[in-house]
Amino acid sequence: MSLVKLTIKGISYSQTQNGAYALILNEVDGERKLPIVIGAFEAQSIAIALEKEIKPPRPLTHDLFKSFADRFDIVVKQVIIHKLVDGVFYSSIICERDKIEEIIDARTSDAIALALRFQAPIFTYKNILDKAGIYLNPSGSESESDDVLSSPEPLGDSKDTSGSGLSKFSLAELHEQLENAVQDEDYEKAARIRDEISKRES
Repeated sequence: MSLVKLTIKGISYSQTQNGAYALILNEVDGERKLPIVIGAFEAQSIAIALEKEIKPPRPLTHDLFKSFADRFDIVVKQVIIHKLVDGVFYSSIICERDKIEEIIDARTSDAIALALRFQAPIFTYKNILDKAGIYLNPSGSESESDDVLSSPEPLGDSKDTSGSGLSKFSLAELHEQLENAVQDEDYEKAARIRDEISKRES
């Protein structure tokens, strides 16, 4: 299976779930986006790694891992998002020490937070992007979604309008809702709808 390189487009606040964020990955040689729902801590860690000027007073967990790896000459070579099951992405961290390569299982959010700190490339398989990637509306503006959160803050109260009630919609209605969510650049909602569609079509 062929690998597809991804870059980080940004992080957006969840519109439907307290404490959740949508990490948006961009296909390097294409137009598809891969939204992944992550927690607040991981979102903050990724945002801090993206914003080079921000230095936390004490090392975050991922910074500690980087220092530990540096001390023992362990290098993260790449991260591969290798599996998607029931809306959950599975990732592997490819490490090297003394010219010996090891593969370590990791949550995707942790793997990406570490990839940023090691300046390691992020990949996924083409079949995963075919299944879970979404297209932006070509006529829509992307200017607002280019902003990356530098210091995520806790979300205020919000009503869950998409997570639990998707089962009552038909596939056609879900595809229409997916298009609307993408046009509104609500990637977290789009990811949930996409996962519901994938479950039904698999």
